[in-house]
Amino acid sequence: MQMIKAAVCHAFGTPLTIQEVRLRAPEMGEVEVRLDAVAICHSDISFAEGAWGGTLPAVYGHEAAGRVTAVGAGVAGLAVGDSVAVTLIRACGGCTNCGSGKPTLCETPYNGDKGPLSAADGGVLHQGMACGAFAEAVVVDQSQVVKIPDDLAKDVAALLSCGVITGVGAVVNAAGLRAGQDVVVIGAGGVGLNAIQGARIAGARRIIAVDMSEEKLEIAREFGATDGILATDAKPWSRAKRILGRGADAVIVTVGAIPAYDTAPRYLGYGGRVVMVGMPHSGQTSSYEPVVMAAVGQGLIGSKMGDVVIKRDIPWMVDLYQQGRLKLDELISGRWTLAQINEAIADTKTGAARRNVIILND
Repeated sequence: MQMIKAAVCHAFGTPLTIQEVRLRAPEMGEVEVRLDAVAICHSDISFAEGAWGGTLPAVYGHEAAGRVTAVGAGVAGLAVGDSVAVTLIRACGGCTNCGSGKPTLCETPYNGDKGPLSAADGGVLHQGMACGAFAEAVVVDQSQVVKIPDDLAKDVAALLSCGVITGVGAVVNAAGLRAGQDVVVIGAGGVGLNAIQGARIAGARRIIAVDMSEEKLEIAREFGATDGILATDAKPWSRAKRILGRGADAVIVTVGAIPAYDTAPRYLGYGGRVVMVGMPHSGQTSSYEPVVMAAVGQGLIGSKMGDVVIKRDIPWMVDLYQQGRLKLDELISGRWTLAQINEAIADTKTGAARRNVIILND
């Protein structure tokens, strides 16, 4: 058992507290990773605000990278000293979804109350999203970890653990976009920019970014958007169809805002699909006119973590980055210390940040 520093949530909607907590050694199938960087995702913020409930106190954070410092029995393919990305995708390998190549939809539940973390006095401390990465170190299942090159900067690598794979994967895996098709991406934040990159890499003809901010639309163009439309326009979907000459083949909703979900089908062409990525708070609902969608063969699909297989997709994206075809450095809008995590969260909530990264263990 070791003591580490972590940012702990004691009450929903209140600042996180930096304190020492206990982290036990890795057990069967687990690895210990000393973290160098963890990015702040809007899902972390939503959990800390109580959007989806859960046990408190808790340590959130799930978009991380570091170096393996210990391995438990039964771990294969990982060794002390390996550079790794750490994800929340915990896969049992034996359920129907894991067996069919869909580890992001693993059906085996995980109880974060009984994970490797505990309070300094031995009390329950919830390991948020099976990671608890707002901390100096984590112990996670080996399925959540993928090796990365030693010379890949950890702040860049951390982005591959969620924001990048979620955005790129939503286009490539969930939407199954083909070269020459048209895409609308609603939301030009961290995940939206990566959906735009995914569409560019997949060979989209037109990529239309929709956002509330002109500044973010300009940034979207730097990442590959061919056009930008303000969501505040009277009928932004009509303008999108004029640009495309028809409706879009795929609409990727990367924000958890109900108005975005309500309007998303309006951008679609015949046979198009809305890919639902952004996560509204529990209890919030959206509405559609199903007869219209049925008549023209449209659909709605959810995409969790870009439907990725991390040991397949993260190495592919690392290679794209090394070739200069995937922007990662440009996604980082700020670097902060663990002691500054509340300021970094506040900055993220303004909507202006692409990704804020906490630098650990300097």
